[in-house]
Amino acid sequence: MARKKRASAYFLTRIIKMLYRKPLTLLFLLIVVGGGYAYEVQIARPAQIFKGLPVAVEWQNPFSWFRVFRNANFMIGYSDIRGNPLWVSYRLEKPEEQAKHYKRPSRFKSDWRSINKVQSKDYKGSGYDRGHMAPNYAISTIYGKQAQLNSFLMSNISPQKPKLNQKLWQRLEEVGVKHFTKLKGQLWVITGPVFDANIQRLRNAWNVEIPDAFYKIYLLDRPQNTPIALAFLMPQNVRGNEPLDQYVVSVDKIEELTGLDFFNSLDDVLENKLEASIASGEWGLKKLANLRGRY
Repeated sequence: MARKKRASAYFLTRIIKMLYRKPLTLLFLLIVVGGGYAYEVQIARPAQIFKGLPVAVEWQNPFSWFRVFRNANFMIGYSDIRGNPLWVSYRLEKPEEQAKHYKRPSRFKSDWRSINKVQSKDYKGSGYDRGHMAPNYAISTIYGKQAQLNSFLMSNISPQKPKLNQKLWQRLEEVGVKHFTKLKGQLWVITGPVFDANIQRLRNAWNVEIPDAFYKIYLLDRPQNTPIALAFLMPQNVRGNEPLDQYVVSVDKIEELTGLDFFNSLDDVLENKLEASIASGEWGLKKLANLRGRY
């Protein structure tokens, strides 16, 4: 062990001396690293979310901290403390008529980027499904195989009770991709879990907190007018056959429960109007609220 430490120290010293002797090399490395970071923050991330990354209202609360994982065609704000994504953002559009349907992957994988290495087996025997936040069907049919594989990373997964995951939540996802996109065109979605102060964790995994509810916000960006949103808040304990419009809330309500501030780069007047409104009528939800799901 001591020999390895001496070798590491020697190697680090050689690198420092080389950079000191060759300042142009150091400058080049700084430009490359700085340019990559600037691209990620200023270009790549904004392209995958509507009007800015969510911001924790109480930044000093570690339970609201997250790290951003950008995947192929969707992005995650992941909490290593909770073992859950706090938010997931993706864009919906009407799938092509001849869109390829990819076979569902046989297993979920741990995300190498996470510090909290949640594994698929952590859910075994827990009574909870591995609930996708960026949904398998929509992501795979719109964006292809690699995006689908990324949706099976455990950083995209939250514990959901079976009747929520397989019935009510699935119906909401299907209405979004099959009906809202036909009515509105291209949409933004931001979704994730809601936690209360009573912390409960999976039976076999102390590192995975169980959410109390889940939110999903559909957004239509109208450049010449005020954007509109349709927000849902669904608790874990549902039968699964409830009408979807029973769970419509304002974005303000979701912000209050999650401690996250959404769409903070939007003009304040537009943001306040968007987040306070409940406009389910504009989405034709009444006709869709009781559509049957696939299961």
